[in-house]
Amino acid sequence: MSKSYGIIAEFDTPADVMAAARAVRKAGFKHWDVHTPFPVHGMDEAMGLKNSNVGWFTFIGGVTGYTSGMLMIWFQNAVDYRIVVGGKPLFSPLFAFPVSYELTILFASFATIFGMLFLNRLPCLHHPLLKNQRFAQVTHDKFYIVIETTDRQYSETETRKLLESAGSKHIEQVEE
Repeated sequence: MSKSYGIIAEFDTPADVMAAARAVRKAGFKHWDVHTPFPVHGMDEAMGLKNSNVGWFTFIGGVTGYTSGMLMIWFQNAVDYRIVVGGKPLFSPLFAFPVSYELTILFASFATIFGMLFLNRLPCLHHPLLKNQRFAQVTHDKFYIVIETTDRQYSETETRKLLESAGSKHIEQVEE
C-alpha cells in the first residue's frame, strides 16, 4: 500500500483559489501550498507568507566579498610584498576598491544562488505531485491547493469538507 502525500483541490479562477487559500490559512494549516499557472497578486498575503530569507544570504555574501577583497589587497601590499612605488602608501582603500567591488558582486551572486537552492530544498529529484494526471493542468489554466498529510491539522474528512466548502471543483488524494 502506498503512503498518502496529501490532498489536492482544483479551482478554476484566481479569485476562487485566493478565497480558498484564505480559508485554509484561517483553518490553521501549516504544511500546504498553492500552485498556479501564473503569479497571482496578493497570494503571499492570503497564504500568510513572510519575506524570503534569500536577501540575508546575499548580504552576508556581499560583505564577505568586500572584506575578502580589502584584506587580500592589504595583505599583498602592506605585509607580504612591501614595495614603495613613487612615494605612495603601502595600502589605500582607493586602490583596493575595484577588486573589492568585483568580489562583492561575485560572492553575493553565488550566495544568492546557493541560499535559494538551500531554502527551497533543491535539487528535488522526485515529487509526488508530478505523478498526478490532473496536476499537469497547472501549467495551462487550473489552480490547485495541496495540503500535506504531515500537517497537524490534517484529517482527510475534515480537510475534504473544508476544501469543498471553499468551492473546489475536484478533490483527490495524492499518493507518494
